[in-house]
Amino acid sequence: MRDEKRQKRHEEIAAAAYALLDSHGYSGTTMLRVAQRAKASNETLYRWYGDKDGLFLAMVRDNAAAIRDQLERALASDAPPLEALSQLGPVFLRMLLGERAILLNRAAAADPSGQLGAAISSGGRGEIQPLLARVMAGLCRDTGHDPAQAVEEYLGLLIGDQQIRRVIGEVPVPSEAEIARRSSHALTALVRLIGG
Repeated sequence: MRDEKRQKRHEEIAAAAYALLDSHGYSGTTMLRVAQRAKASNETLYRWYGDKDGLFLAMVRDNAAAIRDQLERALASDAPPLEALSQLGPVFLRMLLGERAILLNRAAAADPSGQLGAAISSGGRGEIQPLLARVMAGLCRDTGHDPAQAVEEYLGLLIGDQQIRRVIGEVPVPSEAEIARRSSHALTALVRLIGG
């Protein structure tokens, strides 16, 4: 199958999985149900993803792709850390507070097995944080501040409790103005905090 055709098919399968996740939760979303809803064969799903955890890990990685790509470009181009973080903040907030991430987090919170939470941690945080720490290393240079700690502080400043408030339905998707404001505030506060 050609790459663009396979990618289109993957997107259809992911859309079916998100719809089922919304209506049936993680435990009720089976590979067979996803296959039926996506009008795909069950065998194809198992061949492409291995199992349900593999499918959801692929969905988490898709969701984090824009952030991962942006971080990799910043590192490859040796972009100044403040510039890279300034551009990254809004992308990060749009992804983490967007409908797909919130749906995944709601389902993970309700999954007693912890499998979806582990996939989110592995495919999201586990892949993004090391890249972010490499960008942060440039900002922390000559400050004595640990880049891994700076990542934690930055994410706390950027996201705060907004993700959990979205998960429980307390706040809506933030506006672009709010995203810009939070991103700018987080970066300014981080620079003050680490003395960069």
